Amino acid sequence: MAKKSVHFKIYIGTDHAGFKMKQKLVPWLKNMGYEVVDCGAHHYDEYDDYPDFIAPVAKAVSLNPEHSKGIILGGSGQGEAIVANRFPNVRAIVFYGKPFCTFKDIVKLGREHNNSNVISIGARFISTHSAKIAIKKWLDTHFSWADKHIRRIKKIERVSKEVKNM
Repeated sequence: MAKKSVHFKIYIGTDHAGFKMKQKLVPWLKNMGYEVVDCGAHHYDEYDDYPDFIAPVAKAVSLNPEHSKGIILGGSGQGEAIVANRFPNVRAIVFYGKPFCTFKDIVKLGREHNNSNVISIGARFISTHSAKIAIKKWLDTHFSWADKHIRRIKKIERVSKEVKNM
């Protein structure tokens, strides 16, 4: 596979539920030419807690949202997205795969309309192969820069600031 020239880092993290999948995704992403930072888990521990591994990914993306993306994995991906979306400038979407949603509908629209910079994968719902298809589609899709989407993202950021100041 030809390596790409990329201008952002990919931060990846998971708890035990996505550990085996992450172990396959990291070398796959590196082989495509991405700089990957593995935020853990670094060994399998069925009693670990996903916030410990998701927060570092989200923090890194939050601090440099224009030049970083995050891939987070967990059993459902829901709790992981909740943690990630607590950070400013992070827009995490959840992907479960079929029959819940199609790659086109969720992954593509999450990038085009919401400029998502974190994808949360429900590792108990999809195979590594399906995760790779979704992640590749997500990485290859660009934000549309349509005025209505920019306006909506700015409103999300305003809401985040209001909530922080409560």
